[in-house]
Amino acid sequence: MDQEKDSQILEKRFIDLSRTAYQRDIITFSDFLSLNEQNILHRLPKDRLFTGVASFGGFRTAERQMAAFIPEALYLRWGKSEHEPDEIGYPFAVLKIAPLNRKFAEQLSHRDYLGALLNLGIERCKTGDIICGEGEASVFVHRDMAAFVKEELTRVRHTSVSVSEMSLSEFDYTPEYEEVRGTVASVRLDSLLALAFSSSRTKLTGLIEGARVYVNGRLITSNGYEPKEGDVISVRGLGKFRYAGAGTRTRKNRISVTVQRYV
Repeated sequence: MDQEKDSQILEKRFIDLSRTAYQRDIITFSDFLSLNEQNILHRLPKDRLFTGVASFGGFRTAERQMAAFIPEALYLRWGKSEHEPDEIGYPFAVLKIAPLNRKFAEQLSHRDYLGALLNLGIERCKTGDIICGEGEASVFVHRDMAAFVKEELTRVRHTSVSVSEMSLSEFDYTPEYEEVRGTVASVRLDSLLALAFSSSRTKLTGLIEGARVYVNGRLITSNGYEPKEGDVISVRGLGKFRYAGAGTRTRKNRISVTVQRYV
């Protein structure tokens, strides 16, 4: 019941943001949305919104994304139906967190960086994805939080750190992935999950029916759903992969497919 109430509150928030954008002829933005929150937005009937919607999290495969509510008048003025993220102007910053002394730095994880941010009193909705690299991390935060984080975040676990801001154009991230090839009887969601995570379709069926699988941020609960080439499938607790496409049929009439599992 509480979950249903939370969904209704979030729906109302989206509608209010869309109404404000329409009435004031400006772009309005949500906070960073989780996969479940993005799903609530995707499933909101379009006739309940007053504007178009786009979303972005800093890079193409970002999991946590901000929604932008864009009035039709702006689409008309711009003369096109889609816009680049820098044209929309999402209000987030990219911060680089690096140890002051790499020699004595600990091996820090995503959990460590997130915990340090939350310990500053920052709500999770004000932070986007955290990308861990070699001894450092990049984090997306709401622009209103950037100066505070740069000033106050001085330690992650026992490691002293510095925080600097970079422009989005400076941020260069290409997710690493492992390419997995195999054959399936048909290009169904359960078949692709079984291939990507080296498990049986029977075991993974429960994940789909248990509302833990998202395709491009949209919750999918049907095992027979057929992903399209380029779709990003996220499984809570397991990871995510991109469906790279299908090839030829084998002699046994199975379909050759390729998925790219992010590592």
